Amino acid sequence: MNAIPATSVVLSDSSLIGTALSRAYTAEIDSWLQSVVGGVGEMPGVALAAVGGYGRGDLSMGSDLDLLLIHNGSGHVAEVAEKIWYPIWDTGMKLGHAVRTVDEALELADGDLDTATSLLDIRLIGGEERLVTELAEKSRAQWRRNADKMLNLLAEGTRQRHAEAGEVAFLLEPDLKASRGGLRDVHALHWIDLADDDLLEESERQGLVGPHDTLLSARVELHRSTGRHSNQLLLQDQDEVAAALGYGDADDLMADVSQAARTVAWITDAVLHRMHLRSTRRRWRHKVRDVGHGIRIVDETLQLDDDAPVASDPVLPFRVAYFAAKEEAFIERSVLDRLADESPSLPDPWPDEAREVLVDLLLLGSEAIRTLEALDQVDLLSRLLPEWAPNRSRPQRNAYHRYTVDRHLMEAAAEAANIADRVERPDLLVLGGLFHDIGKGYPGDHSEVGVDLVRRIATRMGYPPADVDVLATLVRHHLLLPDTASRRDLEDEDTIRFVAEEIDSVNTLELLGALTEADSIATSHSAWNSWKAGLVGDLVERASHYVQTGGTVVPTAFPSAELLARLRSDEEHVELKGHELTVITENRRGTFSRVAGALSLHGVDILNAQLHTEGDRALEVLRVGGGIGLDERPKQVEEDVRRALKGRVAIRARLIQRARNYRYQRASAAVLVDPQVVFDNEMSSSHTVLEVRGPDSIGVLYRVTRAIADLDLDIYSAKVQTLGDDVVDSFYVLDSDGHRVTDPAYQREIELAILTALVADA
Repeated sequence: MNAIPATSVVLSDSSLIGTALSRAYTAEIDSWLQSVVGGVGEMPGVALAAVGGYGRGDLSMGSDLDLLLIHNGSGHVAEVAEKIWYPIWDTGMKLGHAVRTVDEALELADGDLDTATSLLDIRLIGGEERLVTELAEKSRAQWRRNADKMLNLLAEGTRQRHAEAGEVAFLLEPDLKASRGGLRDVHALHWIDLADDDLLEESERQGLVGPHDTLLSARVELHRSTGRHSNQLLLQDQDEVAAALGYGDADDLMADVSQAARTVAWITDAVLHRMHLRSTRRRWRHKVRDVGHGIRIVDETLQLDDDAPVASDPVLPFRVAYFAAKEEAFIERSVLDRLADESPSLPDPWPDEAREVLVDLLLLGSEAIRTLEALDQVDLLSRLLPEWAPNRSRPQRNAYHRYTVDRHLMEAAAEAANIADRVERPDLLVLGGLFHDIGKGYPGDHSEVGVDLVRRIATRMGYPPADVDVLATLVRHHLLLPDTASRRDLEDEDTIRFVAEEIDSVNTLELLGALTEADSIATSHSAWNSWKAGLVGDLVERASHYVQTGGTVVPTAFPSAELLARLRSDEEHVELKGHELTVITENRRGTFSRVAGALSLHGVDILNAQLHTEGDRALEVLRVGGGIGLDERPKQVEEDVRRALKGRVAIRARLIQRARNYRYQRASAAVLVDPQVVFDNEMSSSHTVLEVRGPDSIGVLYRVTRAIADLDLDIYSAKVQTLGDDVVDSFYVLDSDGHRVTDPAYQREIELAILTALVADA
């Protein structure tokens, strides 16, 4: 008997990679299973067949082994099954198995999509070949007879899968199988082709070969390098997969994966559209609508007249994209090819109409993404906007972003369109969304590089200098509001003055506030919430007031008269209301650290902290989130905070125990920031702003604030945020004499203590 898969020679051969490895591994499994079947002895009326992915020959080490034992009613089939299944189970391989007659298999496939598609690639492993041949022929014939029903189910399932799994081409950590443009789409197109060979064009069949190899190679190496069965290509795995496949780096790998997925997704969209038209034409009469400029909408499909002014109208590509988005029409590939071949370049400066059509397109929101990407399929977008090209399919090497740079920019523009009615210049807002990160495809600080790029683009588009300046400001400062609002004290006059002096226009502040929201939503699900919206809105309002009044700062609202009255009493006060914790206690160094530690024991995070002291009394008002204590046991959280303040909780020991119990692990090896401590004595005239960046972990805020207290620093306010798997915390501090921290030797000691705290257990 051949070696079992657990001792696979193929998988240990580093010279075999990608699809060659998949083919060799499939052949090795075939050979082994044939030896298993040979050891069974006589198998009259029984055959073992490979189905599904194994039937296609697309095996990787994480694949299920899909097998069907076919019989003709033979009474000894159960005995045969045991002799085949048990050796497979003994290897630990994932086995998908069934025992059926030909008629039973066909009956099940008649109403079950998964069974029906699994039989389309059936092939013999061992036993009576005629049974496999009969089932293969009958299942394909049945698939074609049931094409209408099965293809509708397949199309519905494909769209649902796309909605749930996102897109391979634009996700930073795509599912190589399930995401749009992935291997499952290649399989679906194969099944569609077997049902009706008129739905795919020959060029599309050929066009799928290369992308399939790219995606399968990445999946095979992912399984081999990680030993996991997951098909999600995480950031932490991309370097190793890239090296195994001979790429220069992970960015090169992901660029190829993205391009392959773009092709698969485009062909999938075209075929699904044809299927949709075929089904609707049976119910609706033929509809044609002329929208001008040689463009017509025919049954939800955008077409060009033969005499359309393609060669003489440089605005036509934008018009096509606009009308396709507005009418929710599919752009035929022949239209895109014709535009790519015949369209002239836009002049410099653009005709006013080009700028207007592009802005109108962007203001349509998410529909614009689909049609802009259609232009990008044939490189039209880079021809119309040459500065776009370096950002095409460009990954972002952190876990905070969901999308590649190009898709993020389109998503930001679409989100900006959703709130464009809030600002006086919607056109500048959506263009700010489209261009705010355009510098990421170039060397240097992307905000600074982006300023020169957007000035060039906006001038070429025909905007006057004042508007060009506004767009340049949006690009240069697109991170100003979120960074300031989440990391600096908005009650500090210096913070408001700093922002107002950087952005000295109320209209530009409003544009920047809206762009911040659009950019954040387009970045990730966690990048925008009511808390962050409130902070950014407050900052915009305060800075706008400063600009409008010529330098007047809105009076601080903290602490309120009610809180001051409580502070001046002698009573300790700990109260948790929703997401706000108020603590009034004796003023002593380390109080904030004790509160942070008590909250960490319940998995509760501090998002924002306002602190105030008078004499021997201290007030803390904390914005908190996460954990289960807020909703399920708020009184227990309050009590643990009280006990921690009195030194009656072994915080460090309990946090060590909690970390061990939960075995905290970072979700990804991708790092937003290296551990770092930054001293800022410029932002505030009264305090040193101590910014701490590093990996998140259980009790990290407790450890950091304890280190700060141990070095006799007083914390006056704090901002805490988590970006992916990292924390970026800011503390307004003074030394024990009430002075800012300026001594370099003292700063080095503080930095050492905090960096050590960031990586300590607890």
